[in-house]
Amino acid sequence: MFVQQLEPVADSLGLSALVATLPLLTVLVLLGAVRMKAHRAGLIGLAVAVLVAWLAYGMPLGQTASSAAQGALFGVFPILWIVVNALWVYRMTVRTRHFDILRRSFGRLSDDPRIQALVVAFCFGALLEALAGFGAPVAISAVMLVALGFDPVRAAVVSLVANTAPVAFGAMATPVVTLAQVTDLPLDTVASVVGRQTPLLALVVPLLLVGLVDGRRGLRETWVPALACGLAFATAQFAASNYVSAQLADIGAALAGAGALLAVPHARRPAAEPVRAAVLTGARSEDLDHDDPRPQVVRAYAPYALIVAIFSIAQIPAVKDLLARATRTFDWPFLNVGDPSGKPVGGNVFSLPLVSTGGTLVLLAGVATAAVIGVHARVAVREWAATVHELRHAILTVTSVLALAYVMNLSGQAATIGHYVAAAGAGLAFLSPVLGWFGVAVSGSDTSSNALFGALQVTAAQQSGLSPELLAAANSSGGVLGKMISPQNLTIACAAVGLAGKEGDLLRKVLPWSLGLLLVMCLIVVGQSTAVLGWMLP
Repeated sequence: MFVQQLEPVADSLGLSALVATLPLLTVLVLLGAVRMKAHRAGLIGLAVAVLVAWLAYGMPLGQTASSAAQGALFGVFPILWIVVNALWVYRMTVRTRHFDILRRSFGRLSDDPRIQALVVAFCFGALLEALAGFGAPVAISAVMLVALGFDPVRAAVVSLVANTAPVAFGAMATPVVTLAQVTDLPLDTVASVVGRQTPLLALVVPLLLVGLVDGRRGLRETWVPALACGLAFATAQFAASNYVSAQLADIGAALAGAGALLAVPHARRPAAEPVRAAVLTGARSEDLDHDDPRPQVVRAYAPYALIVAIFSIAQIPAVKDLLARATRTFDWPFLNVGDPSGKPVGGNVFSLPLVSTGGTLVLLAGVATAAVIGVHARVAVREWAATVHELRHAILTVTSVLALAYVMNLSGQAATIGHYVAAAGAGLAFLSPVLGWFGVAVSGSDTSSNALFGALQVTAAQQSGLSPELLAAANSSGGVLGKMISPQNLTIACAAVGLAGKEGDLLRKVLPWSLGLLLVMCLIVVGQSTAVLGWMLP
């Protein structure tokens, strides 16, 4: 058995923590300063983590390689298995032009650009985040808003800011699933705490969006539908993440938000012409005036209805138990690690949820979607292969980052950093969301940030007497606010609306909102760590 050490470098916790941070510093510097591609930075960071584990921590090279392999496998299945299949469904709707029908349907819901921003960027963007994540919601929402007549810059800013509240439960709850895996905390517990933090953002973001679209007039005239949308979204996200399923949290929230928005009579009133003239400064797509047959509209909504239906059926206790029987749990080969006290760590055992995982359920929904919207089996297979090719760099990035995280966690590097950071004491509650925010700002992924810092947050919490579940959740909840300023998302937004090279201008517009909302989240977590808001926790 390899037993983790907390102070392997000169018997000093400080020096050991400094050495242990080298893999993280390598990735952050390569991404932030050198501007290296994420997949290359991840691979180099993984190499540094292996060297630190082997040379500084004394982890046998075979066990180090085995821990990296386990992390890479977890990155592929279930994480990327979800993303690939979700984007595959989207690609099929684009190929058959059902996505265009969906876009036109949204345009007819309201002619008020402020309401359109809520429907497209906040509600539909959240649904896209629930299904795919990884930049897709920003790109697709921004393109749709430009087609509705929004100025490209405004469309990009609105899409970036809207992509906050749903991120922690994005891609079928991939970030919180990863967080639970790397921290050995129960998924239900982690999801329930995150579900008592991010819904508070959902109350604010719709109001912020109508303000971004139309300033004070937008807030004054549309605060009622915006508040109704945010309240419904927040309530559904809280309820689903705490009492139903983390995987359904964003789907339920997006549908509830859209339903509440359209139920408010004010949201369906025609917008005054001065409002439209002031906001819609771009060219409106001519195909918005095309009338689509009702059966085609129904088929355009079918993929999302199928996903909701299949995931809902999978949550029925009898079905859930049946699907869980296909899970394979086994001792991971060539790995025998003990914590500093000599107790075997959870990473020695690996679980493979073959059928119950979100990716398999999305795959089933994709097969049904192909049948409903008329995609031939051969074409569907080609689209799936094209999706894998399109995501090849993301696949390499996620697998390398997860491999890095597993090496750091199993070798003891994360534990060393956590013990050292614990010296911040009560201040950890304030700093915890900042760490998650920084991780996402650099990596562009709440999943990657949770993989890198999740175990560190738990160790620091245990040493400082704070709730491990609270700080782990704070990493993810704070991280969602770094999404809008990550170079990856800024580049995606600019490319989607034809603003290539304007990332700096976009950053200056969204940075104040990112920092302001981060401060709100820090104060929420501080309150939840004390009696002030401690009653909110499960």
